[in-house]
Amino acid sequence: MLSETRYEHILLNEERVPIIAGTTMKVIELVLDHLAYGWSPEELHFQHPYLTMGQIHSALAYYWDHKEELDQDIKTTAAVC
Repeated sequence: MLSETRYEHILLNEERVPIIAGTTMKVIELVLDHLAYGWSPEELHFQHPYLTMGQIHSALAYYWDHKEELDQDIKTTAAVC
């Protein structure tokens, strides 16, 4: 029997913004590095050595599972800047 799991390394802050547990980094910040530069999880770890591979994979999984919502946040933020 399958049961649902949670994203072990992802928390929602007071504004319900997903952040990587144990850091102040927003999931979307890591995702933007991944999208803008095409960085693999290994390269993301090289660029952000304070993150574990588990944190990185969890953040990317969260993004893909919530892609539509987070992509909208990216567009909204880009329009403001």
